[in-house]
Amino acid sequence: MLIVNPHATFTTPLRMDVIARALASELDLKVVQTRYRGHAEHFAGEAAKDGYGLVITLGGDGTANEAVNGLLRACPPGAGGPASRPALAAVPGGNANVFTRALGMPPDPVDATGRILAVLTQGQSRTIGVGMADDRYFTFNAGLGFDAEVVRAIEGLRADGQDARTGLYLWTAIRHFYGVTNRRQAVLTLERDGCPPAGRFFFAFISNTAPWTYLGSRAVNPSPAAGFDTGLDVFAARTMATVPTLGVLRQMLGVGPPRTPGGKHTLSLHDLAEFEIRAARPIAFQVDGEYVGERERVWFRSVPSALRVLA
Repeated sequence: MLIVNPHATFTTPLRMDVIARALASELDLKVVQTRYRGHAEHFAGEAAKDGYGLVITLGGDGTANEAVNGLLRACPPGAGGPASRPALAAVPGGNANVFTRALGMPPDPVDATGRILAVLTQGQSRTIGVGMADDRYFTFNAGLGFDAEVVRAIEGLRADGQDARTGLYLWTAIRHFYGVTNRRQAVLTLERDGCPPAGRFFFAFISNTAPWTYLGSRAVNPSPAAGFDTGLDVFAARTMATVPTLGVLRQMLGVGPPRTPGGKHTLSLHDLAEFEIRAARPIAFQVDGEYVGERERVWFRSVPSALRVLA
């Protein structure tokens, strides 16, 4: 099943047709198009129930996230191994395409389609772990606070017809940092078994792989040790003052060997199985770049070896 989001940033009718024709030349293919939020999850769930061997998404990170949730909810990891549900292949068609880039897929959707067909011919696949935030699975990141506020604002701008390009993200982030985000009250606390609570933080980034996201072609890397084969990583900040924040951002965007941003104003944790983040007030929350509302507490856990992917 090929699940297409026709409204993704770089998904055009011509690309859809070329990709569908290429896949149909080698596969018994069904093509469906999403019409509303959550539609890809529905399609992927139906594919799992109907015995499909492969689900392919053409769209952005949100489309891939929905497909993952459809597959894993139809056949939860505890109910069977990765081979008990369809494999997933993601063709980049959105703006950031963090998931496909983390898997090492070519950035061009036609080239990525060729890679998928080559991997199928060779009979190769890999199994990756995912994260879970309350009842929602995620593939590469989740965030509470500042980043989620920016995602929420971007979704509103996209609804007004603006393209979600890098410049729009950068402008929105700067505007929120200086004019919207509460930079006076840190409200987040992290709790995990066997350790005293850690806090208070202004925002928290949770990573299932590295990098956390991209700013154009530049990786943003708060947790460079994160990976699909380990638990979850956390990066949290105790200040949003301009000077230390710029220092942390410089480290995240730094050239040379990746290293974890450090300093007295930050917390970095690696390879966690589970933990909870609480907020003293409702705070914005995003999963794989999709705004999912405000929360006062979120329980996170790592789900190892959950998903079979072609990449």
